[in-house]
Amino acid sequence: MIEFFTEPWTHVFMQRAFLVVLMSGVVCGVIGSHVALRGMAFIGDAVAHSVFPGIAIAFVLKTSLVLGGIVAGLVTALSVAVFSQNRRLKEDTVIGVFFAAAFGLGIVVMSTAPGYGGSLESFLFGSVLGISNSDVITVAVAGVVLLLISGALHKEFVTVGLDRETARAVGLPIFWLDLALYAMVTVSIVISIQAVGNILVLALLITPAACARLLTDRIGVMMLIAPAIGAVSGLTGLYLSYAFNLAAGGLIVLTATAVFIACWVFAPRHGLLSRRSPAAARVEPVQP
Repeated sequence: MIEFFTEPWTHVFMQRAFLVVLMSGVVCGVIGSHVALRGMAFIGDAVAHSVFPGIAIAFVLKTSLVLGGIVAGLVTALSVAVFSQNRRLKEDTVIGVFFAAAFGLGIVVMSTAPGYGGSLESFLFGSVLGISNSDVITVAVAGVVLLLISGALHKEFVTVGLDRETARAVGLPIFWLDLALYAMVTVSIVISIQAVGNILVLALLITPAACARLLTDRIGVMMLIAPAIGAVSGLTGLYLSYAFNLAAGGLIVLTATAVFIACWVFAPRHGLLSRRSPAAARVEPVQP
């Protein structure tokens, strides 16, 4: 039993993987709380697809995949924020247009690169065990920046998430706050893609936040619970991957999903087995 917990840490590649998974879980937990609060799960899926062309172009040009993904994601996020200002179009419609176009562009670009199949598979399903020292540094720096920005804009994000019209009435810059959140979602997804892959990264962003939403009605507490669940799920999934020689990304997501199911059933106030009366067990509004 002791060897099960200690042996993975004797390998340098596992140490790097643990660090990246831990940081990704914490960052996605914090950013994902704002996404879940505003009912924006679709934007996470859209951004995960929109970073594809940037990563594809970076692969073809043999430059930083992380930087390429961030640039492409930010361009798409800006486009969504701008085009969504037209009241004739709902935000999810604009998101659907741009993330489909971005993913299509990525496929076209990737198909021009010889031997792209293996790299595409790594991008789609993650390659956490192949992370380099420079990747760890990039994730750490980006993660710290995201957490600092999230802390600085916490009250504004919560105000917009709880009541958009009130936020507009008090003079908050809704457009710029939306753009900032889109950008933060983009960066958090890009730094997490190596851990779980493009297909599964949405789960790392949304599932821990959904668990926290079942466990608390206060956004401040939610911001603490979600990253803790994300980090624990990531580390547990990685341990299981090492022990049973299975895909790390899939086990990380399945671990987070298992936590979500447990919260859905056993959460003390909002769980299925709660003994409270139906009136008392209703979902309470999120408190700042």
